[in-house]
Amino acid sequence: MRERLLAAEKVKAIDWRDGALHLLDQRRLPFEEIWLACHDAASVAQAIRDMVVRGAPAIGISAAYGVALGARLRLAEGGDWRAALDSDFSLLAASRPTAVNLFWALNRMRERLQRLRDGDDPLAALEAEAMAIHLSDREANLTMAQLGVDLIRRNQGNLQNILTHCNTGALATGGFGTALGVIRGAWLEGMVERVYADETRPWLQGSRLTAWELANEGIPVTLNADSAAAHLMKTRGISWVIVGADRITANGDVANKIGTYQLAVSAMHHGVKFMVVAPSSTIDMSLATGDEIPIEERDGRELLEVGGQRLGADVPAFNPVFDVTPADLIDAIVTERGVVERPDAAKMAQLMCRKRLH
Repeated sequence: MRERLLAAEKVKAIDWRDGALHLLDQRRLPFEEIWLACHDAASVAQAIRDMVVRGAPAIGISAAYGVALGARLRLAEGGDWRAALDSDFSLLAASRPTAVNLFWALNRMRERLQRLRDGDDPLAALEAEAMAIHLSDREANLTMAQLGVDLIRRNQGNLQNILTHCNTGALATGGFGTALGVIRGAWLEGMVERVYADETRPWLQGSRLTAWELANEGIPVTLNADSAAAHLMKTRGISWVIVGADRITANGDVANKIGTYQLAVSAMHHGVKFMVVAPSSTIDMSLATGDEIPIEERDGRELLEVGGQRLGADVPAFNPVFDVTPADLIDAIVTERGVVERPDAAKMAQLMCRKRLH
């Protein structure tokens, strides 16, 4: 399957070239494919904050490259460049609070900085580390795709109707996608009849991004309103809900795009299996449960306006970006280290002791 996935690759959102980080502006999709070039850490942090780049793995990768860009500028300025670079680390860390991949990537870059020896080229070392993070995520996507497809085959090997939420594809990662990578793999194996994509209010990642990615690859996809999901499970023979994650805690609770929790509740009621697909960098063993995850809230105008045109009444708007799905609603968590079925604290700890499979 690996070679078939590689041959099917059509979309990427992150490109490191000519000494700059180039990001496909996901706010402009699907109507325009505009690339923005970032030349310093501040512009990377701004791109993350403004949703130019989104998706937990892609945010982490971008932040790693942001550190490399910051180091280039600080070295050129002279003086105590390490102290100056600390401010870049802080700026990048403050860009989004929920996706733990951001902090994982920054910690890895900081550790690489600390391992520098006399005579090492710090810029070359940090660039190489950022590229390694990028390539590692790509490999993790391939491994997770295979493991997720194997799981679907073991449980229900016939043609599947699959429901997904938000965007977890090439636009959200360094490779082919987490949840969408599994869906792509299942399609290549002839196991998918149709994918149903929640529109994913208020940023419409499902309608603008997921539907665009799948349609470009010829995978049958139907868009639905988020509030139609339970009706779909009841009437359209949905066999799997497959989603990504922005943070997974030590007991297997999962933070993902707002609306995921209610999908899991509906899936359990209708006997639909629920799969979470995420790299191990998304797992935060320092948090015991999902109650400890910081949940980002964004400007209420995102709910009240569309394209700058106000549509909602003049009232306050509650706009949390993520919710937490309890582990007991999840059938399986798929990572590049392996699969955890019916996750709990003991199983998650055992998973994190394993080596990566790729």
